[in-house]
Amino acid sequence: MLETTRIKRLGCAALFALLAACGSAPVAPGYYRVERGDTLSKIARGNRQSVQNIARWNNLTNPDNIEVGQVLRVAPPSGTASTSGAIRSGGGGGSSSGSASASAAPRPAPADTAPATAPAPLSLIWPADGTVFRRFDGGNSKGIDISAAAGTPIVAAAPGTVVYAGNGLRGYGNLLILKHNADYLTAYAHNRALFVKEGESVKRGQKIAEMGDTDTDRVMLHFELRYQGRSIDPSKELPPR
Repeated sequence: MLETTRIKRLGCAALFALLAACGSAPVAPGYYRVERGDTLSKIARGNRQSVQNIARWNNLTNPDNIEVGQVLRVAPPSGTASTSGAIRSGGGGGSSSGSASASAAPRPAPADTAPATAPAPLSLIWPADGTVFRRFDGGNSKGIDISAAAGTPIVAAAPGTVVYAGNGLRGYGNLLILKHNADYLTAYAHNRALFVKEGESVKRGQKIAEMGDTDTDRVMLHFELRYQGRSIDPSKELPPR
């Protein structure tokens, strides 16, 4: 049991890294994309801000819970001043460090650039018929799990490009990742068969796979939605049914 849990965690980390890499579009000035090994404290120091400011600007209830590929605002929103000042360097003779830190802070992003905490809508359709038996919780479950009969068609939830098609991530079986635009990705795991290849463009509703049980103990589809590398609840973007 412990070994199975460890494998799942390793597979999860690998999937997050892959999803982040697939969606690594440049970020706007005043924003930062989280990299492997980053902590909020490290990011704050690198951008001469306080942890409290960055947590507040990004609505982070738990500053320790950031993900590889997540985009964070690291400069004050327009018209908002930093509280507690920027983080000062540890060097001596720093009487001017406060003003220097303020002038060195990155400029705010343009007003039309949305932070990771305010995703723009993406029109999705359900990727498969079936029963949702596990929902998104942002912790142990980064997506939703749908059960149905083996061979049930899996379709693209939105138009996009296949950026990954394979079974190289332990714990996810035959996996597809679609990139829909600079911000959004969807992932489809445990498929029995894949019908599209990397680099191929797909239409919304196009059959891309068949439901299976590769690398899992039941027939299911594990479906994830990512915005700027961060997992969000797919159910909120899917039509009611």
